Amino acid sequence: MGLFILRRAGVMLLTALCLTFIVFFLTNLFPNLEKLAKTQGDMRMSDEQVISWLDRNGYLQPLPVKYGQWLGILPGWTLEGDDGSIAGRCISPGMDPADAPRFCGVLQGDWGDSTVFKDEVSSIIGTRLGLTGKLMFWVMVLMVPSALLVGVLAGMREGSKLDRSLSTFSIASTATPEYVSGVIFITLFASSATGLKWFKGTATSAAENATFENFFLPVLTISLYGMGYIARMTRASMTEVMTAQYIRTARLKGVSFRNIVIKHALRNALIAPFTVIMLQFPWLLNGVVIVETLFNYKGFGWTLVQAASNNDIELLLACSVVAVFVVLVTQLISDIGYVFLNPRIRIA
Repeated sequence: MGLFILRRAGVMLLTALCLTFIVFFLTNLFPNLEKLAKTQGDMRMSDEQVISWLDRNGYLQPLPVKYGQWLGILPGWTLEGDDGSIAGRCISPGMDPADAPRFCGVLQGDWGDSTVFKDEVSSIIGTRLGLTGKLMFWVMVLMVPSALLVGVLAGMREGSKLDRSLSTFSIASTATPEYVSGVIFITLFASSATGLKWFKGTATSAAENATFENFFLPVLTISLYGMGYIARMTRASMTEVMTAQYIRTARLKGVSFRNIVIKHALRNALIAPFTVIMLQFPWLLNGVVIVETLFNYKGFGWTLVQAASNNDIELLLACSVVAVFVVLVTQLISDIGYVFLNPRIRIA
């Protein structure tokens, strides 16, 4: 197991480097840098002024060099001005250049500063990720047990009326995008037009104080979309297990149907849904963009939209690193979980 984890960690590291380099390359294309210069300087800047601004801020260096400096494996750039002042990547305003560190990148915990929020990127990511984590927690609390219950009930008796009803519900929930169900919920339960204003149509206040009134609708919107997929996978796995030979043998021995489902079928039926459940974490982290924007909940997804729309390169790179890390870690946990759910699975 230890060798497997080390091997997977090496693959994860290589994958993370490749993916972050691709994102770094795309965000550092010249049109993006030109837009950044005009946003931070003056929209009427000439081409020469844009080049001068980019040069003063270290954006005209070769791409591999910039990537190495962003990672923190290469020394940060420095530039001496005409008045003798020294500026650089690792030199903060008011800092003595002699006291500045040589390396200041992601590996040193320096994620840069956001050009939109005018704050440290690490502080922004930490705050927004915490808010999305709260949303993800309550979504998983509602979505996973409900989806497993629906899938197991549907798969216990294939072809029954209960199976057809629950399968129809699962397909309908998965086929309805979040921006459709979210608008429907807001119209029905958060609008004075229907007279059923039970909830708030915005979740902005939930960032400070989450209540049932201001937090349930975004949680329900995300949960319904993911619930159908997990339920369908659970049903398919449960149906396959219920037709296995050992289940038939248990029935012939007179074991009660309840014990067959709980003690024999359920554990083996959860292997495939377990993978789907683990894949919900990266989906929740990046797929909440629509819901957080719709309900104005200022979490990670909302921050990602703001960074992309305002060409905030440092913040956008940090969001990509977090997303890549979550995807790789959840995949590793999913692989390890196979062994505990089914000891017959061997790691090659």
